[in-house]
Parts: sequence; C-alpha cells; structure tokens
Amino acid sequence: MTILKINDFTIGNDEPMTLMGGVNVLESESVVMAVAEKFAEATKSLNINWIFKGSFDKANRSSISSFRGPGLEEGLRMLEKVKSEFSVPVITDIHEPNQADSVAKVCDVIQIPAFLCRQTDLVVAAAKTKKIIQFKKPQFLSAPEMKNVIEKCNHAGNEDIILCERGNSFGYNNLVVDMLNFQIMKDLDVPVIFDVTHSLQLPGGLGNAAGGRREYLLPLAKAALSQGIAGLFIESHPDPDSAKCDGPCAISTDEIPAVLSRLSALDDFIKNQDKNI
Repeated sequence: MTILKINDFTIGNDEPMTLMGGVNVLESESVVMAVAEKFAEATKSLNINWIFKGSFDKANRSSISSFRGPGLEEGLRMLEKVKSEFSVPVITDIHEPNQADSVAKVCDVIQIPAFLCRQTDLVVAAAKTKKIIQFKKPQFLSAPEMKNVIEKCNHAGNEDIILCERGNSFGYNNLVVDMLNFQIMKDLDVPVIFDVTHSLQLPGGLGNAAGGRREYLLPLAKAALSQGIAGLFIESHPDPDSAKCDGPCAISTDEIPAVLSRLSALDDFIKNQDKNI
C-alpha cells in the first residue's frame, strides 16, 4: 500500500490518522488564525498528524452573490502565514491550470475539487508541480471510475496521489456515503481521506446555498474510520452560523478537542485491531 510523506509524518491507510483540518474559505485572517490555533492545540495534545486546509476561491458557489474568497494572492499569503506560524503543511484547491505553479510554491498538497477532477488540463498542470495531489471523488462518479483520474495524473508524471470521498448524489439536494467506496478506492493503492464535512451537505438545500447536517459529523466520521482509512477532512469556524460558506456543515472551534479526541482513539483502536489479525 502506498505511503506518502510530508515533513516528519506519513500518510497511508494503515498509518496513524492524518487530519486535514481548517476552514472552508479563507474569509478573514482573524478567522483563519483562530481556527488554525484551535486545530494546532488539539492535534499537538493528541499527537495527530495535521494539514491545514483553506480555500482562496470557492469558484462553484450556488449563487452569484455568494462570497468566494480573498483570491489567489491574498489567500496564499494567509496560508503561508499559517504554515510559518504553526509549522504545519497546508492544502488548498485550484480551479484553473494557471494557478498550479503559484500554489505549489506555498502548499504541500494541491487539491482538485470534485466537480473538476475530470478536467484533463487541470489534472496535468497540478501533476507537473510534483506536489502531492488530492482528488475529491465527484458526487456523480462511482469509486471504480477514480482509476481513470489516477491514470491521468500518473501519465503526467506524478504518482503521489490521495483520493478523498465526499459522498454521492442521492436524488435532489441530498448526499449519501457508500462505505464500500472506501474499500474500492483503497484497492487502487492510494491513501484515502474522508471529507466528512462536505458529505454532510444538502446541496442547494437553502435555495441559494448548500444546507448541512453538522450534528451528524461524529457518527459519519466514526463509520468511515471503521474502514481503516488514511484520515479525515474536517472544517471548522468560530461561529458556524455566521460562516460565509458551508456553515451548516462546519463544527464550532470549541468542539475541536472533544471531537478529535474521540476520533483519534477510534482510529488507534481500528488500526491496532487490524495489526493483530
């Protein structure tokens, strides 16, 4: 099974849990630093491998009036500040091929959003940076089809790949997570991360924005960890009800320590149990 390395920790389905924790959109420096500080404290206390996540642009918002983010230059400045101040790797998403090289100068992992992971030019541009590339599995694709995405990235010369589950469309305004997807994607010989935050979405559920079910984060995250995966993707906000994007799916920063404590303990139990079989 493929194992990837960032700084002094490893990412793999049999390795200790990696957490991609941060904000949905980089809405302000004060929010970004407050969330980063909470994740830093909790992950240090619990000895959890942590990568900070934040988006400089949410290019796929439901409404033209929705907040998209600070843009590439200011967003990378914020990410660089988090990286420096907390000595943490960072991940962000790109939407256009010409963003890849600039993002690669700051970020340790480049994420391709779910709606865009079949865009060949985008995949190739990201792959050529030689950074670790994380692909969100689209809501409209089956798990076996992610093999094609991996092959595109490999063809461009990059085998450092993570796949990220985020649910599948289930009728209108709803997502479901098929637990078999984790095993299928693990069989593609890549680390698998579960984006529990966005799997809680109700797409278009608010009419001009996505709704969400943040109250179910723990049970859904526990179910995913039971599958023996590389880690989790969780977004937070000091006041989720006032967040500028995906607030209904984000947990409060006050909940971070308790949530991570329970999830880390479960991850340890599952992986230690597997080692003893």
